[in-house]
Amino acid sequence: MKWKLTGRYILSIVLVVTLVVFINIFIMLALLIAQSIFDIPIFQGNKTTPEDFARQFQENITVVNHDVTITESGKKALIEKNAWIQILDENGKVMYSYRTPKGIMEKYTPADIVQTYKYQEIANTTVFVGGKKEKSIDYSYFIGIENPGLNRYAISFDNRDIYRVVKVVGIILVIDVFIALLIGYFFSKRLTQPLHALIYGIKRLANKDYTVHYEPKGVYKDVFHNVNFLSNQLTANEKERKKLEIMREDWIGNISHDIKTPLASIQGYAELIKDQDYHFSLEEIREYAEIIEQKSLYIKEVMEDLNLSTRLKNKVLSLNKKTVNLVALLRNIVIDILNDPKYSNRNIVFHVNQENIPVEIDEILFRRAINNLLYNAMVHNDENVQIDVLVEKQERTHIMIKDDGKGIRKEELERIFDRYYRGTNTGDAHKGSGLGMAIAKDIIQEHNGELTINSEIGHGTTIDIKL
Repeated sequence: MKWKLTGRYILSIVLVVTLVVFINIFIMLALLIAQSIFDIPIFQGNKTTPEDFARQFQENITVVNHDVTITESGKKALIEKNAWIQILDENGKVMYSYRTPKGIMEKYTPADIVQTYKYQEIANTTVFVGGKKEKSIDYSYFIGIENPGLNRYAISFDNRDIYRVVKVVGIILVIDVFIALLIGYFFSKRLTQPLHALIYGIKRLANKDYTVHYEPKGVYKDVFHNVNFLSNQLTANEKERKKLEIMREDWIGNISHDIKTPLASIQGYAELIKDQDYHFSLEEIREYAEIIEQKSLYIKEVMEDLNLSTRLKNKVLSLNKKTVNLVALLRNIVIDILNDPKYSNRNIVFHVNQENIPVEIDEILFRRAINNLLYNAMVHNDENVQIDVLVEKQERTHIMIKDDGKGIRKEELERIFDRYYRGTNTGDAHKGSGLGMAIAKDIIQEHNGELTINSEIGHGTTIDIKL
């Protein structure tokens, strides 16, 4: 895997460099071909080169009765080019000149003509040669152009020298490729080594080994940091999952036991009533029926808690909101609890400083949340505990449920809103689904509210709801 990744990286570098070189060569050749075929001035400043100007100038030369001169347009063109001209006959004698510099020769031998064209500059001008044939007489002419940026060179070469140059260039290219491979190898090794570590670490994370940790440094510093962060998150999630799994298994065991007990009672009393060998009075049958009803209601409440908790957790519960007087709702909740024979002797005090606090809530769900919180305060404390329920309107609407009971230990306080958690102070007579506090918090949050809890051992517990 290591060499495969490094090899691919090196190959990609070589391929990219080779591709760029070939593209550049192709573009240069295409431009040269375009210039030669379509006469497009790509590599030259003007469309007509000085060489072309000199060769085409013969059209401006006129010969009348062996009298040689140039046209007015030719003179104008020479002035625009900052050039001069000498026209020679077949013997090299100057027949006509225009704008020639001082000290220039008036007679040229064939050797002088060749030397002047190939190697010499006359009076800081670059010389070009042209010819014109008129009535079987060949005339030659020099055109000198004064332009510091203009140069012309006569080059001679041997084909064998070109072969040697190509051979040397080929060797140099091979050496360059070898050097590029070495550089690419060491560079890719530096870049790919951290990638190997990252790939290995990701494989470990995929295999649920969350002990991955790297020192964030180098080019991939941010990547290492994010992998460490992911590892920490997965570790925390795994711990939470294991804790939740243990709680869920304990909860399933407790719920199974709690449901089996009322089911056994229901089954036992139903079998007694059905048995023809027994003859019960009407009062006994009603007593047994009441027990069956109570046990059935308990099982029903557990099932409803499970259903409601699942819907709240999965965010599939739609609220049926309407404007309600919160003071009246809370007062009715307290009255209903005190009217229950099991809790008629409890001390619940209701405090309010105004009689109408309108809020937009789902009344049924909100009543369920407050009931859960109040029953929790009664179930986990002695019968003589005092519970204060306060409601007031400030910047936000506050509901406070406060008791002076046993209080909750810190380790339990951190888990009190966890699903399936049942406090250690819960007695056998008050076993429930373990979902009441989680449901209450979820309902408050569904109403865009906040629920916080504070407690101190021996001094009681305070629950604050902000809407």
